[in-house]
Parts: sequence; structure tokens; C-alpha cells
Amino acid sequence: MKLEELKKERQKCLEWKNVKPWYEQLKQIYSIKKDNINIENSDWFSVGKKEDLTKEEFELIEKTAKTLIPWRKGPFKIFGLEIDSEWQSNIKYNLIRPHFNLKDKVVADIGCNNGYYMFRMLEDKPKRLIGFDPSALTMLQFDFINHFAKTNIIYEKLGVEHLELYNHKFDFIFMLGVLYHRADPVGCLKSLAKGLNKNGEVLIDTFMIDGEQEVALTPNKRYSKIPNIYFIPTISALKNWLSRAGFENIEILAVTTTTKEEQRKTQWSFDQSLEDFLDKDDKNKTVEGYPAPKRVYVKARKKN
Repeated sequence: MKLEELKKERQKCLEWKNVKPWYEQLKQIYSIKKDNINIENSDWFSVGKKEDLTKEEFELIEKTAKTLIPWRKGPFKIFGLEIDSEWQSNIKYNLIRPHFNLKDKVVADIGCNNGYYMFRMLEDKPKRLIGFDPSALTMLQFDFINHFAKTNIIYEKLGVEHLELYNHKFDFIFMLGVLYHRADPVGCLKSLAKGLNKNGEVLIDTFMIDGEQEVALTPNKRYSKIPNIYFIPTISALKNWLSRAGFENIEILAVTTTTKEEQRKTQWSFDQSLEDFLDKDDKNKTVEGYPAPKRVYVKARKKN
């Protein structure tokens, strides 16, 4: 597989019938050029202030941001415009933040969505920061933010399966909320290992089920109304997957239950969210009758 050819092929998505209106709207903001604007790297990743813009410029930015709905990850504040995403991703970021130091490291974020976590990671001053995600909409959302933030983050329309073929390896890889979407979870973790430098580390989170046995739930058709959920392991099973994929020093960082404070409907998101995915009479179950979403956060080092 030649990645440069694949990148060119995937860039053609901007001409797809369903993508082109987003792209054409986005291009209109490129005429707005602002230098020396304030960036606040906090729960709301904020760029600029409303008074930095004319009334017409603010209205164009607002129209563009609304054209790019749904915003799943965030929140962002762009020249005072609050993009209140479905996920309050700051909760996850603040949970994992004490467990890594990215200074001068080459870092990848697999399944980076619109780049919220990468924008937050800039505070660590990594040597290089690269996001991998094949989604056209989230790439355009990233371009929307980055046009004004002017970072050196690289966004690749590639997936985890391309990581080992990339033109360099990484010191640290994040893969947040991706593993359960992969039909071959051990193969996915092996791709991470192959993409790491010596002593490289990964930090992942995934759905989990309670239990001591080394087993995984395989949902029938859907889990929490999501169609592409393949395997939800116990922590013991996840540790086995990591070990078999070539990792050691496996550390469980946290176990959390997803709440409506972290995931909920907003005017910037889908018309359904967590509250619609759970049994209305028993919030400990999904609408399909499975255990309600819990996540495990784990860090591991590549075996040498």
C-alpha cells in the first residue's frame, strides 16, 4: 500500500456530493485572517474574542460552524461563539492528563475526530503531533478551528491500519474510543505496537464489562444504538489483548460510567444522545438490555 496515493485518493472526498457543501462553506472563512489573537487552552479550547471580528465576520463564522454540525467532541469557543459539543471531552482529557508527559515527543492521536484532544495536548509542547481519522466532516471541523489557531498539528485522513506504514514511528499514541469499533481488536493493538518507537507507550480507553473472567461481550447488531460495536471486554480480557499484541507494564488508570454530564444532546449535536441510548426504566442497561456504558482507561508500554 502506498500511503501518498491513498492520501490523494481520500482527499477527493471534498468533491463528494454530501461533503462539498461543507467544504464550500468552510472556504469562505479563509478570507478572514487574524494575527496575534488570544488562545486559551482550557476546558473550552478558545480562540480569539468576539471584539476581534466585524459583525459580518462573526456571522460568517457562526454560519460555517453550524454548517459543520454535528460537533461530537469539544467544547470550543471561537471568537466568543460557544460550540457546545455532544461530548464534554474536557472531562476525559482532565482524567487522563496526569498520566502522560508529551514534551519533545512524537505523538499520534488515532481516531482524533475534530482534534479537540490534540489542541489540548499543545500545552505539553510535543515535538510533533499527528491525528489520524478518515472522517471528512471531522477533518473540516479541525480545519475550521486550525485556520484561526494556526497550530502545526498534522491531520491525516488515515486509520489505525495505516499506522505501521507511516513514514515514521511515534513515542506516544493515544487511541480514545476506537477499540470497540474494530472487528479485530488484537490486530488493532498490534498495529499500535508496530507504530511505536522503542519504549513507546499507548494510552487507550474502551468500553468494558464487569467480571473476573477473561471474556468479552459481543453485541447482537447494536450496543447503545451503535451498530459498529464488536467486542466489549472485561479488564482481564483487555490486559490479555494488550499482552498478546506486544505490550507490557499495563496500568489501569481509571474506570468510569458514562453520565449525562459528559454526553448529552445540545443544539450543536445529534438529536439523540446518551439519555436515548439507555433503558428508560433502568439506567444501568442500554435499550438493548446490555450493561450500560462503562469505560476503562489503560496505559501500556511496547515490549522490547
